[in-house]
Amino acid sequence: MPIRLVLAEDHYLVREGVRRLLEAVAREGPDVVVTDIRMPPGHSDEGIQAARRLRETNPGLGVVVLSQYPNPSYALALLDTGSAGRAYVLKERVHDPDQLVAAIRAVSEGGSLIDPKVVEGLVAERTRATMSPLNQLTTREREVLRKMAEGKNNASIGEDLVVTERSVEKVINSIFMKLGLTWEPAVHKRVKAVILYLAESDSGQRDKGSQP
Repeated sequence: MPIRLVLAEDHYLVREGVRRLLEAVAREGPDVVVTDIRMPPGHSDEGIQAARRLRETNPGLGVVVLSQYPNPSYALALLDTGSAGRAYVLKERVHDPDQLVAAIRAVSEGGSLIDPKVVEGLVAERTRATMSPLNQLTTREREVLRKMAEGKNNASIGEDLVVTERSVEKVINSIFMKLGLTWEPAVHKRVKAVILYLAESDSGQRDKGSQP
């Protein structure tokens, strides 16, 4: 199915930043917006600001933010109003059109995507000079975390594991404590826990593939 798309990139198409982007969305009614992270007039984080505004004005609209910055704080700022329909992709990856198309399709379907290099940065923040905190999790906590990584909410996780939603909440709180995320806002905690899990799982697969 064709996807209607608005593209905002400061070097070529958009000269008035977020205002023009929002006007284009209102005018064209796209399914997805692909925007640079930094646009005029401030050249700071206009793409992320636009994504936040669009969460309020067009909650079903997907947004792909293109960035040259692997700094995890930018990705978390993009996701702080929810991860559904949001992608953070480094420009160095866009030389492969398939990766950009995959991000566009993911957000158009309500999913999310974070560049692997950014994921590595998030993991490094938590595991530098220490063993992975994921090693502290019980089998049930890892099951719940895996379900979270699949994008399931607490009710769905409870149905899959045949436990109450309240039990799922207790397990998730335990996960947050063991991963040292108790001080962060709820959205950040859930996103970081999932990213830690996905990153370590991916690393494990790469290690297996490198064995003779």
